[in-house]
Amino acid sequence: MKSTEKRLYLGFKEPAMFWGCLLFVVLLDQVIKYLVSANMHLGESQPLIEGLVYLTYVRNSGAAFSILQGQRWLFLVITPMVLAAIFWYMRSISKGDRLLRFALALFCGGALGNYIDRLRVGAVTDFIDFRFFPVFNVADSCIVIGVALLGWCMLFKSKKDSVKEDNDVSAA
Repeated sequence: MKSTEKRLYLGFKEPAMFWGCLLFVVLLDQVIKYLVSANMHLGESQPLIEGLVYLTYVRNSGAAFSILQGQRWLFLVITPMVLAAIFWYMRSISKGDRLLRFALALFCGGALGNYIDRLRVGAVTDFIDFRFFPVFNVADSCIVIGVALLGWCMLFKSKKDSVKEDNDVSAA
């Protein structure tokens, strides 16, 4: 690979998939949040599927499940540090680890979507309401799915590596 190509890819293997997924998550999240905030009053709720899911416009100044309310500065400092660490780690992921890159793209896209809200309006816009669970948004969903997939990758990669090491020892 030429040095100019390496700079263009920022060291990522298959960068289009990672960055494309990340940007899709951020854009989808921000467009829906904009539509909710532009067309609803804070606290307003409309049924999407009566008795099951509602569109409820709320703002959350904390983290998931409204913990750490009013700690905006903490999230404004921590989020870029976590994203930078993940971007650095992405450089070492092998080309074959597509699921791991997808999981990290979902997580980063979600984290960036909520970070934009904290910068822009001082709190995260939430709108998906099942009434038996805290109200959440697209970014939150992507963070949770990304973390779940990351756990899956770690669990099965760890088992796969362990089996490979056992086979290598047996063959020796």
